[in-house]
Amino acid sequence: MKGGMAEPRILLFSSHHRDALSAMLAAEGWRVEAARQAEGFPARAQRMRADIVMVDGRGNADEALATLRDIDCTARPVLALFDRSDGLSFGAAVEIGVAGVLGSPFSLAELNAAIRLAGRRSGQVSVLAPSVKGRDPLTGLAGPGLARSWIAEHSAAGAVSLMLVSPTNFGMINTAFGSETGDAVLRALAQRIEPLVAEIEGADTLFARLAGTEFAIAITGEVPAERLQIIAQAVADTVERPFSDGKDVIRLGCRIGIAQSSLKDRSAAGLMRRANHALADAREPEQNPIRFLSADAAGAKDFMASLQSDLRSALVHGEIEVLYQPQVSIRDSRIVGVEALARWHHPRHGEIGAVTLFAVAEQSDYLVELSRHVQQRALEQAAGWPPLLSGLRVAVNVTAADMARPGFREGFLAMLAQSGMPAGRVTVEMTESGLMQDLKASSETLSLLRAAGCRVAIDDFGTGYSSLAYLKSLPADYLKIDKGLADDISPLTRGSVIVRGVIDLARSLGLTVIAEGVETETQLAHLRDAGCAIFQGFLCAPALTTEKLLALAGSEGA
Repeated sequence: MKGGMAEPRILLFSSHHRDALSAMLAAEGWRVEAARQAEGFPARAQRMRADIVMVDGRGNADEALATLRDIDCTARPVLALFDRSDGLSFGAAVEIGVAGVLGSPFSLAELNAAIRLAGRRSGQVSVLAPSVKGRDPLTGLAGPGLARSWIAEHSAAGAVSLMLVSPTNFGMINTAFGSETGDAVLRALAQRIEPLVAEIEGADTLFARLAGTEFAIAITGEVPAERLQIIAQAVADTVERPFSDGKDVIRLGCRIGIAQSSLKDRSAAGLMRRANHALADAREPEQNPIRFLSADAAGAKDFMASLQSDLRSALVHGEIEVLYQPQVSIRDSRIVGVEALARWHHPRHGEIGAVTLFAVAEQSDYLVELSRHVQQRALEQAAGWPPLLSGLRVAVNVTAADMARPGFREGFLAMLAQSGMPAGRVTVEMTESGLMQDLKASSETLSLLRAAGCRVAIDDFGTGYSSLAYLKSLPADYLKIDKGLADDISPLTRGSVIVRGVIDLARSLGLTVIAEGVETETQLAHLRDAGCAIFQGFLCAPALTTEKLLALAGSEGA
């Protein structure tokens, strides 16, 4: 089920992104039939009586609008996709009568929400483009007015859980470093938290900036308190990860108040009032920094401890799966590598993504064990891949806790040898923030792994205060620029100057640049012009099982 719709069949037309969008939708559980040619598509839509018709106008808006005009939009819900800069096409699609319009780049959560809204509200337009009126100009998130409207609409229709997120110690940042630094931290926080919201399955979600440093996360449906605890803990851990500009380390605390809609009061104002009360309690010095205002609050307090013990069982019983997100050469569009990513298939709580999974592990004694488990499974699986995949590089993530463990290098190389995976096909990825915890020790360990034949990548560059100065002292081969930087690559933005500067300097140091989170052809074109070599993101595919990766590689060569 997806948001109350029983496995709807999506009929998709996309002349530029058919395979990538189909893979993204299929990975989410939607049934998809896709066409690359506009000719005959309206007749096919009429003949099939698909539950949802999706027309993708990214890269060719005129063709998409012509196709929409030939579809009977009153017979079934039609969802249109356009680049968010193409405001004229948004208006034209609305005039044609589509049930929903979505602007790119969009998150997976926004795409799922747009599909569900189009399916429920055929004839009413739901525009979720990040540039629409009501967005916060600093972060690009929904602003307070848009958030209130969203909460009011969904509260009237059913249950809603509201989470208010308040970073602490923020006043000292503006005092010590200035308002520009404070704004940069807020943008970085939004970029860090957004993937966590995108991971929430089976519900419509909202992520908004309300005022000052306060963020809101709203989730539809009857969400158990323990599930909310998982999400809240992951958000808190993400906020509390240190920021660094190479000279100074900035640390924030986090307080979160959570309320669930009441049967007696379905109003948005009532829900917001209860969430504010919960946040006020969380701000009290002696209180738990995550505070519930619900009937299940007492049971939620101990839930993280319960989940941490579940993790041990998950490692033993094979509930931790490894997926692979393709990395694609920008020059010739070939898949040249993959990044190994973890997913937890919890028997009671469903799928838990990598960010939340590692946040749970970090609060327990199993972080190193989990990291080793994922590394070992990825290496063993990749070593046994068929010829079509046998030339791909495999990137495995290494944590700061791994690096701090005595004998990590020897253990990793022994694991590598035992798996049968050639060291020359392995990339060791470590986040920028992880490196900054002990730059000297990390550099020494990575140098030894590199000498053994592995390559080294610096991951999530740009999520905090990235200093290019330390790059020259690190034994790195790849620099991965964060999605937030890739989003700013348009020549019309000041961010483009930063991205191009990062790419130019990285290339001058002999580093190959990989862009993460690439979702549009426009982004890709700008990255190509800037000299970026490799990209990964939904423009190609989400993280895939080995079987789906093999199918994608096979279609690539067809």
